[in-house]
Amino acid sequence: MSLPKPVMRGLLGRRLRFHLPIAFALSIVAAAAFKYTVTEPRKQAYADFYKQYDAVKEFNAMREAGIFESVRPSGE
Repeated sequence: MSLPKPVMRGLLGRRLRFHLPIAFALSIVAAAAFKYTVTEPRKQAYADFYKQYDAVKEFNAMREAGIFESVRPSGE
């Protein structure tokens, strides 16, 4: 009464036939979840920020604060 030998021939092929479609489907689901939970809200946040962003106003505020070495504040 001994244990039967394990079937080793074709083991990789059988396991790949089972696991490869599952891995592919899970990767598609993960990519879609990342796209709609991370990248789309981030793109919307950037769009909302730049709708009301005034670069010239920011530049003038930084110039008056003395951040730039090449541009003097208007009071000097």
